[in-house]
Amino acid sequence: MADAAREARVGLWNGFAAYGMWGLFPLFWPLLEPAGALDILANRMVWSLVAVAVMLLVRRRWGWIRPLLRQPRRLALLTLAAATVSVNWGVYIWGVNSGHVVETSLGYFINPLVTIAFGVLVLRERLRTAQWAAVGIGAAAVAVLTVAYGRPPWIALVLAFSFATYGLVKKKVGLGGAESLAVESAAMFPFALGVLVYLGVRGEGTFGHGAGHTALLLVSGVITAVPLMCFGAAALRVPLTTLGLLQYLAPVFQFSIGVLVFHESMPPARWAGFALVWVALAVLSWDALRRVRADRRQRPVAVADAVPDAVAG
Repeated sequence: MADAAREARVGLWNGFAAYGMWGLFPLFWPLLEPAGALDILANRMVWSLVAVAVMLLVRRRWGWIRPLLRQPRRLALLTLAAATVSVNWGVYIWGVNSGHVVETSLGYFINPLVTIAFGVLVLRERLRTAQWAAVGIGAAAVAVLTVAYGRPPWIALVLAFSFATYGLVKKKVGLGGAESLAVESAAMFPFALGVLVYLGVRGEGTFGHGAGHTALLLVSGVITAVPLMCFGAAALRVPLTTLGLLQYLAPVFQFSIGVLVFHESMPPARWAGFALVWVALAVLSWDALRRVRADRRQRPVAVADAVPDAVAG
């Protein structure tokens, strides 16, 4: 029992660390200026591959490569995942460095709602009443924010839909976080390296322009890999519902940074839109917790019913 409690604490702290680091990313990307979003993205892809390869080497986890190479469908799906997450990363970096931190946080607030919508449209899942209500409130929030911004919140929508697509593809692949990142980074490595060479030839690349700046570009790979490792440790030790609640830490941190650190404008109409999003997430969380309690109540009954069958067998 003590070991189980200790493992749960380790998992919880790893979850806090993963989502906390992701939530603090808006403080890091501006440090890489004057590098543009494309330059930062290409460096992040290249150095992510280096960082995750070192981590896998230290942990001696290479046995999965050969079986994967004999599965072209999974490789194709991982390539699609790599392209999708590249769009997500690129838009996120551009949004943060262009003064749209609050809108990037919105993307990750509404991502669970988009994921649910994908479950219905793509996986043909059936939603409970509360889930339908949450999705409806989320759609209303997007409408309100469209009026508030004077345009659709396209940064948030691209982030939400790209990350939901990424999650859907990863669900079909079923590969661990570090291994998946290694394959995705390897898939995008030639393109990222080509971009860096192109920018260097044009004199627009910033790698090597000062020791401090170059060190920060190298660190971009590490800060991509480390939260993923923490997330993997958390996923093994805490229930999925706990992870589902922890995921809101990242956009909460991002939103707070946008408002309190970068002093982005939040007129009343935007507050109203965000409030609707938070109501939708509260409904979603309440429904998930209610479902967990119901499952726990049914479990002893199921075990009791199974005992006579086991004896009879």
